[in-house]
Amino acid sequence: MAHTKAGGSTRQKGNRHGKRLGVKLFGGQKAQVGSILVRQNGSKVHPGEGVKMGRDFTLYSITEGLVKFIRRQGKKLITVVST
Repeated sequence: MAHTKAGGSTRQKGNRHGKRLGVKLFGGQKAQVGSILVRQNGSKVHPGEGVKMGRDFTLYSITEGLVKFIRRQGKKLITVVST
C-alpha cells in the first residue's frame, strides 16, 4: 500500500497578498507632516532629521520639506530638509 500521507497544512495554503512595502516618497519629493516615507520589515533605512520610526519600522515625516537619502557610518538614512 504505497501512498502519500497527509502533507500538512502548509501545502494547502494559497497565495498571499503582498505587504505593499517599499519607498513611498523618493529623494527630492515634498513631504508633509505625518506622510509615510518608507514601509519596511526591520530597520533597513534609519530615520534622520525630521523623521521618526513607528513600531512596525515605518518611517514617517514629522516636519515639512524635501526628502533626502544619505549614507552615514555605513547606514542608510532618510531625512526631511525644510525648505
